[in-house]
Amino acid sequence: MTESLVTENETILRIAAKGDGITASGRHVARSAPGDIVAPDGAITPGPHHATPPCRHFPKCGGCQLQQLDEESWTDFVRDRVANAAEGQGLKPVYFEQPHLSPPHSRRRATLHAEGRGKSVRIGFREGRSHAIVDMQECTIMSPALFAMVAPLRRYFASLGRKKLSADVHMTLTDKGVDCNVKGFVPDGLAETEALLEFAQGSGLARLTMDDGYGPETHWEPEPVTVTLGGVPVPLPPGNFLQPTVEGEAALTDAVREWLAGAKRVADLFSGLGTFAFALSDRAKVFAAEGARDAHFACKSAAGTAQRQVFAQHRDLFRNPLMGEELDKFDAVVLDPPRAGAREQVARLAESCVPRICYISCNPASWAKDAAMLVAAGYRLERLRPVGQFRWSTHVELASLFVREDPVVS
Repeated sequence: MTESLVTENETILRIAAKGDGITASGRHVARSAPGDIVAPDGAITPGPHHATPPCRHFPKCGGCQLQQLDEESWTDFVRDRVANAAEGQGLKPVYFEQPHLSPPHSRRRATLHAEGRGKSVRIGFREGRSHAIVDMQECTIMSPALFAMVAPLRRYFASLGRKKLSADVHMTLTDKGVDCNVKGFVPDGLAETEALLEFAQGSGLARLTMDDGYGPETHWEPEPVTVTLGGVPVPLPPGNFLQPTVEGEAALTDAVREWLAGAKRVADLFSGLGTFAFALSDRAKVFAAEGARDAHFACKSAAGTAQRQVFAQHRDLFRNPLMGEELDKFDAVVLDPPRAGAREQVARLAESCVPRICYISCNPASWAKDAAMLVAAGYRLERLRPVGQFRWSTHVELASLFVREDPVVS
């Protein structure tokens, strides 16, 4: 509905998947909250759930989309994203659990963008729907240890005085401190290289890598960089995936441990560094399959050093999924695929006799399609837990448990 057709005030009823508020007439209103009153000209009168944004950069900065929501309405948004995805595929969990939300200042990984001309440098997230960079002066989502690196990075780039500078900075908080990977920029000459190393040392970086388009090259790493997963220090390859917050990782691993309790042989598919494999390895033998070679070797190395029962295999599960006869050897399966889901692997799971499947997803829409395939094959959606690791964002994750009801007839 266009605003020109609106002739009276309307109330925001809920928040849609992309973050706009919706009225009973179907009108979409940006930066509104449930209970807000919207005038025909678009003016918003805040309602009981309209919060004062805690960050000075909102709504310009694209790092957050929903800082106008109070805790109750953001909780409802996270829950409804998952519930609506499930309902869209006719899925009804036996137990729909309360959402787990990560707190402010908890993000342990982030990608910032930097651009500069001469001594003037901007560094931060991009504006929403724009390539412009918000010069970050504060951040209410990043860990303080990550945000503390913004000013030193800005000073280093400014000290170069380049006519034009553009770079992406990926930072991750590790056991040893901040791991920093800079892409699209390389130091020019000995002086800039020495200044770069002084910056890394003076800032207490755990590691500094530079990527000029041919992959990250380590310039500074006084000690091997690790992240602790399930009590096991695991080598962290530069730029590798890690759950965004410690609290969110705990919510997911707690679900996996609780729901798969008693399983002695578990397959962890799309295992990455071994987040779930190591969480389960104190009580089960875990087969960990991962397609990314560096993550696979990190998991394998950590398992050997810690003497954990994790048996890692380098395997592309999109092209070479585990088949039914392989899956039937396991008491349970946990899978955490990329955003697009795992259609081929789920199809093989649907044909298997695996008693329990724990599916972790960062995309409720693709998860729902895969989940419908499992339910159609005789699995029951037993539990569903929404997880909001990206605070004040439209990005929502989930954990789910499927239990086989009907035996597979061969």
